[in-house]
Amino acid sequence: MSYFYSLWDDFISLLFPRLCYACGNHLMRNEHLLCTECYIVIPRTNYHTQNENPVEKLFWGRCLIQKAAAFSFYNRGSRIRNLIHNLKYKGIKEIGFELGRIYGKSLKASGFVTDIDLIIPVPLHPSKKRIRGFNQSDYISNGIGDATGLPVNTTSLARITVSATQTNRSRYERWTNVEGIFRVIDPESIMGRHILLIDDVITTGSTIESCANELLKVEGVKVSVAALAFAVV
Repeated sequence: MSYFYSLWDDFISLLFPRLCYACGNHLMRNEHLLCTECYIVIPRTNYHTQNENPVEKLFWGRCLIQKAAAFSFYNRGSRIRNLIHNLKYKGIKEIGFELGRIYGKSLKASGFVTDIDLIIPVPLHPSKKRIRGFNQSDYISNGIGDATGLPVNTTSLARITVSATQTNRSRYERWTNVEGIFRVIDPESIMGRHILLIDDVITTGSTIESCANELLKVEGVKVSVAALAFAVV
């Protein structure tokens, strides 16, 4: 039975080629979304194993972050950039879950999430979510949650103001663009919890800073951060 299924799979692949969303090459049998080569060569930061890493230092003096990390580096032409582009702008939502699951396994194995209570994705404004159809950070968070066993909370933090795109803005402009745009909706649900805040890409850290400062208003809350990619600016 498996032999005939494999033949059928090969036939379908000839008619409708399955391509890697990172490099564009044909996927082999048993590969899904990402080819084996890309899985291996995408550079890992390993920041989740390093104290005082560059992502943590980004928030020093800005907000009280317990620890911070990112899966890979967001550079022009990089494979992780291609993956995130396909996730956000082409609606390949499964990429978010799969990358989150891959990163979640590393976070769990390293002990990074040992003292984390729950995961909160950086929210989109409802109007933007309606246009896009989904929040990419939700899918990344669900993948990390699947790998770590941590619950994902998408209701306690909301974006209450529509902000313009952060692309091509200076560090100061990014900060003013997201200042005060988030609000905790249900503080009792996160009181005393250590939250892992999830985003797709960290550039200047302004969005995370705005989220974290709002969450930290709730009694007993601690915040850590993880993202799929870190853009060095």
